Amino acid sequence: MNITVLGKGNVGGGLARRWEKAGHTVQTLGHEGGDGSAADVIVVAVPSGAIGDALAKVSGIAGKVTIDATNSFGGRNAEFESLAHEVKSIVGGPTAKSFNVNFANVYDEIDKQRVRPGNLYASDEDAREVVEQLIRDAGFDPIRAGGLEQARALEDQLPLIFAVSKELGGSVFYRYARPGEL
Repeated sequence: MNITVLGKGNVGGGLARRWEKAGHTVQTLGHEGGDGSAADVIVVAVPSGAIGDALAKVSGIAGKVTIDATNSFGGRNAEFESLAHEVKSIVGGPTAKSFNVNFANVYDEIDKQRVRPGNLYASDEDAREVVEQLIRDAGFDPIRAGGLEQARALEDQLPLIFAVSKELGGSVFYRYARPGEL
């Protein structure tokens, strides 16, 4: 799969490395923007306040499947139900919210876990197959939270994850499973 990642930081850069390791062709774009026309999927991993500016600097992305990995650290555009809805309003294609409730600083620890950690996501149905594949290829098990209408719930879960990590003394993985699955 051809992936264009907007953002070279911990999340964007970390996911790009994991997907390259899994055999994908990955292009990472920074502040300068670039051409995303070769991409099968666009991943937005920029500060939330920079979503519009970052996407405006990338050509060839209209209508593409997009994964929003942002969190509201840089503010939120109140015109939209969620950051993922803001992304969708610009790109116009099937959209998913994912990778925003995992700690990027422990991506290198994923493969060492006894059980694959989980990754929560919400998506339009037309983005589901792509986001689930990329979640698996990043080393996580996909955990669907529902349609894109659940994106804001994933964004609002961040304070809970931070509270848990503080109590446990550092970054954490999570896992949801039905009884008997572990």
